[in-house]
Amino acid sequence: MTSWPILSTVTFLPAVGALLLLTIRGDDAASRRNIYWIALWTTIVTFLVSLLIWKDFDNSNAGFQFVEQAGWLGDKIGYSMGVDGISMLFVILTTFLMPACIIASKFSVQKRFREYMIAFLLLETLMIGVFCATDLVLFYVFFEAGLIPMFLIIGIWGGPRRVYAAFKFFLYTLLGSVLMLLAIMAMYWQAGTTDIPTLLNHSFPASMQTWLWIAFFASFAVKMPMWPVHTWLPDAHVEAPTAGSVILAGVLLKMGGYGFLRFSLPMFPLASADFAPFIYTLSIVAIIYTSLVALMQEDMKKLIAYSSVAHMGYVTMGIFTMNPQGVEGAIFQMLSHGIVSGALFLCVGVVYDRMHTREISAYGGLVNRMPFYGVVFLLFTMANVGLPGTSAFVGEFLTLLGAFRANTWVSFFAATGVILSAAYALWLYRRVMLGPLVKPELKSMFDLSRREATILVPLLVLTIFFGVYPKPVFNVTSASVDNLITNYQAALSAAGKLAVAVK
Repeated sequence: MTSWPILSTVTFLPAVGALLLLTIRGDDAASRRNIYWIALWTTIVTFLVSLLIWKDFDNSNAGFQFVEQAGWLGDKIGYSMGVDGISMLFVILTTFLMPACIIASKFSVQKRFREYMIAFLLLETLMIGVFCATDLVLFYVFFEAGLIPMFLIIGIWGGPRRVYAAFKFFLYTLLGSVLMLLAIMAMYWQAGTTDIPTLLNHSFPASMQTWLWIAFFASFAVKMPMWPVHTWLPDAHVEAPTAGSVILAGVLLKMGGYGFLRFSLPMFPLASADFAPFIYTLSIVAIIYTSLVALMQEDMKKLIAYSSVAHMGYVTMGIFTMNPQGVEGAIFQMLSHGIVSGALFLCVGVVYDRMHTREISAYGGLVNRMPFYGVVFLLFTMANVGLPGTSAFVGEFLTLLGAFRANTWVSFFAATGVILSAAYALWLYRRVMLGPLVKPELKSMFDLSRREATILVPLLVLTIFFGVYPKPVFNVTSASVDNLITNYQAALSAAGKLAVAVK
């Protein structure tokens, strides 16, 4: 494995599949079938290759593994790839969700089917590249290029207001990233390199850290998205096709949290400590305010979108507690949210494909016609609430525990989000699934098909498995998280700041 460039393989394999799709002409049934199977098998093979990385990953090693380096832009900027305990599982999450997206799109996409699949495969390459890149410039290229296929997925295959939603998504995320580009240039001039492992050991001046932190925050806060720069997300989710919403919530939102863990905390520790109360405030507002907004929604997708903003509030809160429980909980919460929120959008897609509406008022009593769907939807709803025994409980509990150690009031206000999430999630389920089946158009609804069950059951199994046995995730992340916190505390101590105990 050491001589095989496995990270480059798993990163660019989807792009190879996209190139293969370019050779297929026509839009007849046979061409669509070939396009579908090529795209599906490309994502499945990519997922299997990513499992090989997990299999050979050394859990005791806190540094980057499977390192690949080659010349790229002169002597200082190179093609550099590697994964550590923080990025490893995000690669697995990305490759795991993609086959589900391809299967979910088999019948729902009616126009430009080949181009749609090409966009998704290219998006997968760019998302994996974000988590594998160990050079700042290479990271920025992957990070920004991912906007293009998602912009097209929303703008071409989205709903009635797709153009508005696509441009809003693009402009919001691009504006924040311009500041990050300026920060990258400043870091290169100051440190003489863009190599991430080298920059992690470089001490930037305290005054410079503040401005660099703000510049990176502008990009990552929009990507998460944090309140108040979250307004692009509900529009993007509502207008995006089902698979687009799955990837948007499951992976793209996690890039902001990953950026905080990869850059903001280890490279700018003094600024991170100074801005921690600011992050706590934004996180609490996001948890409470967007939960209340979710309670008022009449569109199922929009309700789940606001729910995502609230759950990302737990993530940012946990990250900036900078203790093992908070950071481990934030990472686990991101992984769990990727599975649960993706599954909820797929559940919405199931009924949308039958009724072509996402209005909550259009449904009611579906459990009488769709009992299996009712059970699956209920379990994912409970996971979204954070019911013990589901993966979301582990992430939320640990972030609240970390917040309690950092600031009791922060954990107190954040805990109200658990109550509010139960309110809007159960309200949604009651309106859609329970009660008498009185609407005539609902009486012809049929239960989950084999294809739909194939998508949802693996997600359900993982949700319960990691809720009962989260150890495989913590085994991967613990060494890198401990190293991150140790270096953070050492930087604060060296600067004469009070370091928080990590025991």
